[in-house]
Amino acid sequence: MQGLEEFIPTQKKIEYINQLLKVGFDTLDFGSFVSPKAIPQLRDTAEVLDGLHWQERKSKLLSIVANVRGAEEASKHDAITYIGFPLSISETFQARNTNKSIGEALNILEEIKNLCIKTDKKLVTYISMGFGNPYGDVYNVDLVNEFVEIVVSMGSDVVSLADTIGVSTPESISFLFTSLSNRYPTLEIGAHLHSNPATSLEKIEAAYSAGCKRFDGAILGFGGCPMAEDELVGNLAMETIVSFLQQEGIPSGIDHTEFQAAIAMAGGIFPKH
Repeated sequence: MQGLEEFIPTQKKIEYINQLLKVGFDTLDFGSFVSPKAIPQLRDTAEVLDGLHWQERKSKLLSIVANVRGAEEASKHDAITYIGFPLSISETFQARNTNKSIGEALNILEEIKNLCIKTDKKLVTYISMGFGNPYGDVYNVDLVNEFVEIVVSMGSDVVSLADTIGVSTPESISFLFTSLSNRYPTLEIGAHLHSNPATSLEKIEAAYSAGCKRFDGAILGFGGCPMAEDELVGNLAMETIVSFLQQEGIPSGIDHTEFQAAIAMAGGIFPKH
């Protein structure tokens, strides 16, 4: 929702996310405590949270934040299990996304982890631009490994490799997930991949085959990062992820009837694209 200019009414958000809660996903990224000036669409996150029937459902709630203030706000809510933070290996994108340098972002991450310990939350660190960047900043696999090692040493509970602009390939996905899974066998490593629909399935297959069991997706494949390039590259469509699991006979734990109801509801919220 964050990339949409037209404000989605709070009640409409509540109804949609409550429907998503019925589906049975492991985790729902439901909102973010960010500056209303930076992302006006999310200015009602606290109100949305108040309207969610989270206690009746098995899904855990995740809130991604850009600074300590946002983490402090998120940590006050019992409903929230995960606090996420985007750490970029591109200096340019870190500045665009959180208005901080990488060094400053690491200091923020440390403060957020301390908050998580105090308030019994889990930290999800997104390695943004984890498969390359369009800004000419240095990128290589060793750099990704170095950043993962840093955030693991800082106590990140989950590390999610984020392809913020959709440049990953099945080969690069397979290589990174295989090497990281071997190096950190007990670490939960997620895939946050932006992709065009034509290449989504092969990317999901590559990540799963390389040991990834945590996939981020969005119904209808809508979304993207408004702080990246001018042209948003959509998220992996959740329908594609679920279809892959069904075809492979892999249990997903979701209620398919409620899932179809959520897809129908999303069609009335997100613009056709």
